Amino acid sequence: MAKKDIIVIGGSAGSSAVLRRIMRDLPGDLPASLFVATHMPTHAPAHLVDILANAGPLPVSRALDGQPVEQGHVYVAAPDRHMLLVEGTIRLGDGPRENMARPAIDPLFRSAALFYGPRAVGAVLTGMLNDGASGLAAIKACGGTAVVQHPLDAEVDQMPRAALETVLADEVAPAAELGALLARLAGTDAGEGFPPPPGLALEVEIAAGARLGAAALRKIADPSALSCPECQGVLSEMRDERPLRYRCQIGHAQTAEVLAARTEEVDEAMRIALRVMEERVTLVTRMAQDARATGRKAVAELYEARAEEYGRYAEILRTAAIRAMRVGSDDVDQKT
Repeated sequence: MAKKDIIVIGGSAGSSAVLRRIMRDLPGDLPASLFVATHMPTHAPAHLVDILANAGPLPVSRALDGQPVEQGHVYVAAPDRHMLLVEGTIRLGDGPRENMARPAIDPLFRSAALFYGPRAVGAVLTGMLNDGASGLAAIKACGGTAVVQHPLDAEVDQMPRAALETVLADEVAPAAELGALLARLAGTDAGEGFPPPPGLALEVEIAAGARLGAAALRKIADPSALSCPECQGVLSEMRDERPLRYRCQIGHAQTAEVLAARTEEVDEAMRIALRVMEERVTLVTRMAQDARATGRKAVAELYEARAEEYGRYAEILRTAAIRAMRVGSDDVDQKT
């Protein structure tokens, strides 16, 4: 009978300490392969590999494209590439960013679900927003096991909470217990697998770098009135998906929560509108002064009224911008 021998772990803010604790608590003869994906800068150094290698008995290395999967080994995702598991081999995909990240957690989890089914164990750790929730749902749908760090134990509880809202987790545990829990799961009977959900294989191909296109996207999603923040193309809503997700025909993927959290475009538009309105106030005021200086009283009054109107608009925009800055500051304070 197949065994649970593929463990995929995803984390973001605050996850390094949790991963270090997990590595410390895993045995050197772990009967499984372990894969770690965290959000990292494009040119990040290999610090996490060194940290995890020094934390426990298991060998740890940065994942390489085409590398065969070995039992009892830990593989860490490389910067700017999606780490995928394809029939016993690691593939590094250069597909579009997902949830603003590459590597992203969801592609790793989806590939584990697609190619390993009930043999896969997925674990979502501390982090912001909800990367990992969709991939964990895919693992569960294919018969795999879902593990989530307890939100009250997480440094940032958004990712664990999103995972628990999306799937019925098999195990929920604090960081201090996750290593022992994963060790107990490794090597146990995998149980029954289920057919992969529609579109799962296509999404893995997208992460690997395959061209998507409008025709293929229509098979798994419906066009929406939203635009992609990455390329400004039309976003399509993924069918029957939790959490609510969108893709453009290039392949950029965002959950609704990530889209809502992206306020840069709104802030920039507000700043541009405020600047334009202030310039109009200045210009029309100067035109009113010129009209009075040349004896055109009626024209001057018209320009003065218009300057007053533009001034009110500018004040409304300024107030809205200040409130948006305060909300953003409060969000940062809560997350830190």
